[in-house]
Amino acid sequence: MKKIFLFIIQTLALWAIYWLGNQITAFLHVPVPGNVMGMMLLFGLLASGIIKVEQLEVAGSYLLKHISFFFIPIAVGLMNWTTLFYQHSLWLSLAIVVSALLALFTVVFVVQLADRSEGQ
Repeated sequence: MKKIFLFIIQTLALWAIYWLGNQITAFLHVPVPGNVMGMMLLFGLLASGIIKVEQLEVAGSYLLKHISFFFIPIAVGLMNWTTLFYQHSLWLSLAIVVSALLALFTVVFVVQLADRSEGQ
């Protein structure tokens, strides 16, 4: 019973951070989606220690365990656009490869930077 209560409270906390991210985006009129703003807010709260990982662990573990279910509506929605994907498959493939490589190189750069600063 306690775990269910913790799950509900932690899910409400995550939802509140998501909602606050949407409100910040709407108020500031920035070209960032509200859910991304909410993730940045959550990262800031976790990095600063205001919120500890343990305080969101039950809900976070459950949501990560079932994350594949969140992609089903997206995959079904993409089926309506198959002709578009066939028409632009070369450019889409190129964009995917370039963005994946860019993300990979960025992570490598940040990790190397963190290692250098840790060694000093």
